[in-house]
Amino acid sequence: MSLRHAMLGLLADQPASGYDLMKRFETSLSNVWPATQSQVYGELGKLAKSGLLEVAAEGARGRKEYAITEAGRAELHSWLTEAAPQQARRSDALLRVFFLNHLTPLEATAYLLGEADRAAGQHGALEELEKKIDWGDDPLSVNGRLALEYGLRFTAMREEWARWAAEEITAPKEKQ
Repeated sequence: MSLRHAMLGLLADQPASGYDLMKRFETSLSNVWPATQSQVYGELGKLAKSGLLEVAAEGARGRKEYAITEAGRAELHSWLTEAAPQQARRSDALLRVFFLNHLTPLEATAYLLGEADRAAGQHGALEELEKKIDWGDDPLSVNGRLALEYGLRFTAMREEWARWAAEEITAPKEKQ
C-alpha cells in the first residue's frame, strides 16, 4: 500500500483539507499506514499535479480542500482490483530469532519474552483504541473495524508465539 492510495481512498468518500486528512489518518489508518503531516501535504501536491486530485475549494489562510477526480477514482479502483498486495518481507524481530544461538539461553528467553510483552502492549493499545472509537455504519468505520480486528488477532498470535518459543528454548531437549 502506498500513501498515494491511502489518500485516494480517504478522499473517495468526501473532499477534505490536509488538516482533515491528518485527522482521518489519526482516527482510522494510523495503525495500518501511519503518515506524517509533511508526507500528507507533499503527497497532496503530487496527486493534484498528476490530475488524481483537484482543489475543490479554497478558504481562509490558504486552506485548500481536495477532491478526488475521475482519474483518481480509476487509479484507486485499479490498485484495489489489479495490483497484488505487497507482503512485508522484512522483520527485524524474526531476523534476530535466526541468530538466538549466539545468546545464552537466558538472554534468548529474555528476548522472546520481551517480544511477547511488546505484542501484549500493542494488543492492549488496540483494545483501548477500540473502546474510544465511535463506530458508525459508514464504510470507513466498517472497514476500520475489520482492520482493527486483524491487528487484535495478529498481536495476540505474536504474543502466543513468542511465549511458546521462549518455552522451546528453555525446555529440556528430548533425546531422539
